Amino acid sequence: MNALPSLNDLSALAAIVAHRSFRKAADERGVSPSTLSHLVRSLERDLGVRLFNRTTRSVAPTEAGERLVTRLLPVLRELDAALAEVGDFRSQPSGRLRINASEIAVRLLLRTVVPVFLARHPSVSLDLVTEGRLVDIVAEGFDAGIRLGESVPQDMIAVRFGGAARFVAVAAPAYLARHAAPGTPDDLKDHVCIRFRLPSGKPYRWEFAKHGQEMAVDVPGMLTLDHVELMAEAAVAGMGIAYVPERSAWPYVACGALVTVLDDWCPAIPGLFLYYPGHRHVPPALRAFIDVLRETNGAGGPGG
Repeated sequence: MNALPSLNDLSALAAIVAHRSFRKAADERGVSPSTLSHLVRSLERDLGVRLFNRTTRSVAPTEAGERLVTRLLPVLRELDAALAEVGDFRSQPSGRLRINASEIAVRLLLRTVVPVFLARHPSVSLDLVTEGRLVDIVAEGFDAGIRLGESVPQDMIAVRFGGAARFVAVAAPAYLARHAAPGTPDDLKDHVCIRFRLPSGKPYRWEFAKHGQEMAVDVPGMLTLDHVELMAEAAVAGMGIAYVPERSAWPYVACGALVTVLDDWCPAIPGLFLYYPGHRHVPPALRAFIDVLRETNGAGGPGG
């Protein structure tokens, strides 16, 4: 066999296999299809095996070509990651950082993390996308996601911030003047509740716990909403009992517009986590965002 193929040649080979097309691989690499065709012929001659079956309409790797690229891909990925890590030392964070989060999480970030991050890293464009549904951040092109701990996929690296979270049942004093406060979650069946619709379209069953006893209650109610801030506002207006993150209810409770009920049935749970795929190189912008997140961890009032 002649001289070993170059890294560039092997990367081009992997691109042809991925696209099953000389033209698409050439477009990706910024060369002509004839250049890649010549490269493959040279590789096949040097290696002494056919790597592709080619016709005028299709390109498909032979068994040897498929096996070679399968073995090469992990090596090429590791090399790309190593070079990217070295690049971190010579450049300041820049480019776009995309994060998918719940609206409550974004509100917290805007009060604590975002002002510090943007002031420190003006070359980064921060794109925060708020969604109620839980998305696949890798498939949908996000660098990271932020959700409550129970919703973080197990194969992700997670960074906790913002303290513990707690959901609370709240009602306006005017409502409680007309209805006796519930003593247990079972009493909610005799109340007017402001229900919450999950992103799937199903109504959320209110979850309570006390001394190891857990309950999930399908509460009655004529009003259903899909936004926790609106639920808190509806409760302030006296429309019934709402079950919302403490962070959303806290301003209204502090001024007396809402009163908490069933307090001893509403324990704290693990709070918000920023998460990202562990098998990928962490871009400098995300690493810098995590640093600021950790600096401001715990700020922002009651959890939720």
